[in-house]
Amino acid sequence: MPYERFVEIGRVAFVAHGDDKGKLVVIVDVIDQNRALVDGPCSGVGRKDINFKALHLTQFTVSVGPSARTGTVRKAWEKAEITKKWEQSTWAKKLATAKRRAELTDFERFKLMKAKQARNRLINVEFGKLRKQARKAPAQPKTKKLKKKVPVKGKK
Repeated sequence: MPYERFVEIGRVAFVAHGDDKGKLVVIVDVIDQNRALVDGPCSGVGRKDINFKALHLTQFTVSVGPSARTGTVRKAWEKAEITKKWEQSTWAKKLATAKRRAELTDFERFKLMKAKQARNRLINVEFGKLRKQARKAPAQPKTKKLKKKVPVKGKK
């Protein structure tokens, strides 16, 4: 499967680090080989240049022309429902999960550990019951495979 996430005008990108870390932006124009002019009207990012190293390209695109104004980008963003699609993506869900786990208190981590232990205990008990049943079941008789007698030349 060929690579399909190219740097292009209208490509939605995730800001990996910097002042706007964790926000979505649209590439409005390519300044040079290292920087792009981006705009994120629906995510609170003002129009500015960002280094490509700080951007992670997403699968989403919006149809805007080169150097499109902020209002045009906003309309295209809302028409393509980028915010809704992003929230449903696996990437966003993983980020939300990681954020939630980072915010756990010590007591919440303790409760989580105990819940996992209880779950694993239930699984192991059921597995033990199944294993015990399998051992009690009568062993299947092994059938011997009969070999075909092949006549040897010269003997009768």
